[in-house]
Amino acid sequence: MSDTKEPSGAQKTLGNFAPKLVELTDDILFGDVWERKGLSKRERSLITVSSLIAGGNTEQLKFHLNFAKENGLSEEELIEAITHLAFYAGWPKAMSAITVAKEIFSKEK
Repeated sequence: MSDTKEPSGAQKTLGNFAPKLVELTDDILFGDVWERKGLSKRERSLITVSSLIAGGNTEQLKFHLNFAKENGLSEEELIEAITHLAFYAGWPKAMSAITVAKEIFSKEK
């Protein structure tokens, strides 16, 4: 049995290209911030998905929609959040986000 652990998503994506960013992502963002007790992971996921949509960050949205589902949000809730955000974050951002969601959710079926 090996003692090596599975590489993180950041390690898989960036490898040794940006080791400090990988370290900060793994240790601070996911190792500390996501583990704080003030909000549930479900709540953190909804906030994160909403922030990514508002910022137009669809590349990161791909991971976080799946992560949100792992953290207890349903596809219906995520679609409803995207629809709601159309009026606050902007129609084009919501349309881009719903296209990403459709792609991801359709692959799983």
